[in-house]
Amino acid sequence: MPEERPLRREGETAESFLADFLPELLRILSKYEAVELEDVELHAGKLVLELLPYVPAAPPKPPVPAPAKPTELLEATFEEPVMTYPGRVLEVKLGATRAEGGTRDRVIVVGGETAPPFYIFENPPPHPPVISMDVFDTKVPLPKAYKAHIKDVMHDPAEWAKKNVEKFGADLVTVHLISTDPLGENRSAREAAKTIEEVLQAVKVPIIVGGAGDPHKDAEVFQYIAEQFAGERLLFSSVTLDMAEAGTLEATAKAIAKGGHAVLAFTPIDLNLARELNRKLYEFVPKDSIVMDLTTAALGYGIEYSYTIMERARLAALMGDKELQHPMLAAPANSWAAREAWLKEAELGPEWGPRELRGPIWETATALILLLAGVDVFLVGHPATARTLKEIINILMERGKAKPEEIANWVSRSLR
Repeated sequence: MPEERPLRREGETAESFLADFLPELLRILSKYEAVELEDVELHAGKLVLELLPYVPAAPPKPPVPAPAKPTELLEATFEEPVMTYPGRVLEVKLGATRAEGGTRDRVIVVGGETAPPFYIFENPPPHPPVISMDVFDTKVPLPKAYKAHIKDVMHDPAEWAKKNVEKFGADLVTVHLISTDPLGENRSAREAAKTIEEVLQAVKVPIIVGGAGDPHKDAEVFQYIAEQFAGERLLFSSVTLDMAEAGTLEATAKAIAKGGHAVLAFTPIDLNLARELNRKLYEFVPKDSIVMDLTTAALGYGIEYSYTIMERARLAALMGDKELQHPMLAAPANSWAAREAWLKEAELGPEWGPRELRGPIWETATALILLLAGVDVFLVGHPATARTLKEIINILMERGKAKPEEIANWVSRSLR
């Protein structure tokens, strides 16, 4: 707080006042770097002006010349940062030849990665990702853009599977036994087995057996089919924690293992649940007979969650998490549930383009995103998706052989 100015006493002369006040004023002013005075009148009998010495201004600095523009790029060496990882994804074999107790002409092996997805410069994957195309054992509502390619065979699962393999190039076929749903047609396990038998006779690629989603009925159907086709090395989709709660997991897993088959362990976007289900399966199924399905959310419907959980699972496996060292399966075919994939152009607007192109692009984009997360097996529906995805996989597997100018128009080329 500033100190109060001493008052001039009555009758005191100015000279006497200044003699007493000036030292005190100087002491007060010494505490401040600067003092601003307002409305001050200065009365002085004598004014002394002192001129400061003249200091000439420094001469201006000469302008700095602009650096010369480079005429060529600087050459530098680059060494790819190669890393090694303590973990490895287990290999899982699907299908069995006659020599192995099955009837397939060839088998498929997935997994075995020792580096992140397509880190070809570190360690190329021993097996490329594979594509399975869907078959349904009963009439299901499908978008027009999808159904147009298979409407002539939808009544016959065996013919549908044959078209998927021979015309569309599928590596595997997934037979969805939707008709066994207790809330639907509720067909028996024996009838479901007959459908699987017809598909096995029609094609010679490995088969994925899909259930209806009921933990009791799926368990019954899976156990019967696992026994009837022992040695075929089928992949059963899916075994879930709901089966554990229903009390059907143990019997189902034992039947699948006894028949020499493999299981698809499905969990809803949660690595802790995936670990839990895998631990339960380890009691009954060999580790090299388990494939994980961590849930596929389509483009625009949460694909970032699916990508993140799959990427985390793969990196954890490479870093040594033994409960996640399994190949992964994803279902880009789920993209057809997105309304943007199948609604008419008139309902969405002209900027969305025709659904005949938009639908397969939606499914393909979903597949390509999850391809980079490390997925080993893809379930797709549209033939354009299968064709494009396979082409991209082949390009990524052939390091240094890709020709960008040839794939720039991949959308139009794939849909021809």
